[in-house]
Amino acid sequence: MTISNKIKGFLANASFIRKMFEEGEKLRKIHGPEHVYDYTLGNPDVEPPAAFKEELKKLALEPVPGMHRYMSNAGYSETRRAVADALADNSGLPFSENNIIMTCGAGGALNVVLKTILDPGDEVILISPFFVEYKFYIDNHGGLFKIAPSARDFQLDLDSISAAVTPRTRAVLINSPNNPTGVIYSGESLTALGALLETKEKLTGQPIYVISDEPYAKIVYDGIKLPSVFKQIKNSIVVTSHSKDLALPGERIGYIAFSPRIEDGALLEEGLIFCNRTLGFVNAPALMQRLVTGLQEESVNIQEYQEKRDILYNSLTELGFEMIKPRGAFYLFPKSPLPDDVKFIRKAQKYNLLLVPGSGFGKPGYFRMAYCIDKQIILNSLPAFKALAAELGMTR
Repeated sequence: MTISNKIKGFLANASFIRKMFEEGEKLRKIHGPEHVYDYTLGNPDVEPPAAFKEELKKLALEPVPGMHRYMSNAGYSETRRAVADALADNSGLPFSENNIIMTCGAGGALNVVLKTILDPGDEVILISPFFVEYKFYIDNHGGLFKIAPSARDFQLDLDSISAAVTPRTRAVLINSPNNPTGVIYSGESLTALGALLETKEKLTGQPIYVISDEPYAKIVYDGIKLPSVFKQIKNSIVVTSHSKDLALPGERIGYIAFSPRIEDGALLEEGLIFCNRTLGFVNAPALMQRLVTGLQEESVNIQEYQEKRDILYNSLTELGFEMIKPRGAFYLFPKSPLPDDVKFIRKAQKYNLLLVPGSGFGKPGYFRMAYCIDKQIILNSLPAFKALAAELGMTR
């Protein structure tokens, strides 16, 4: 046998996102990239902000002695302090560098957290729809996932979360702004979630963490301010990266931040640092840590994403597609016009429209579109959507 049966099974159910992206590669060779409308991958098409480029130039011309040597596994103190200061300003809580662990992106951060808190057989609650890799991350560390469906508007459903909690529950994993829906969880719902879990903790006799995956935290629209999970929930841990806010997905730079209100935080910090090292991440990239230290308040131009959202949302709803208007991230999650969402995306593919079925996010009957692509491609795709809608009898 070449690989394990377990991994072979995972491959059979692996990400629809990558499968559709690979389909796009074939179509681009046939039709040319300008005639293929690829909404599959959340890979930002924008460039990092000017401040990043200035920092990179400065560091290249004036290198810090020893800047490429080994460091503390938690990351550089100055970087951790910069992150802590930004979080303290936003939350009003006394964050220090001891609450921050620099990591290889949000994916690395999430694996470090799960490795630190899970014993074999412990459970993590996922809110559907969810990023499909979460299931595999939980399995990496002997955990089990339980699914709590969201409400009809994709907000948190406290009843479904409550029903999913068992004595083995160690965490609830949330993602806001959400991939794939673009929904932002309200401050009121986070407060209610915190109160629910505090009640459950008294019954289980152990903390139940809320792990908030927040790589889209700065990509919010319509003047909305993202509620701070740290303000609302005592046992909260944020995992995030600069992949989206600074458009650095290939650099794999992120961090873990845990609330100063968590009891025995010193032990948690020690565990996180140990797992960061022994999982093989060891530490976040040295160069990227130095670069992002002074960029905690920077971001790409959010208005560009909002403009793309508005073009697609207005155009598709006029054609009869139903969806919740996203308030953050760069995804649309419309309802599939056909009950079988996989059948629908295959039909869309005839028009060179590459979409991802909601089944890949634990929510059949919907489909996801990542609009972090060139605006002209979006505009070029609108006639294809119109033709697709006409074929399905949707045109009003």
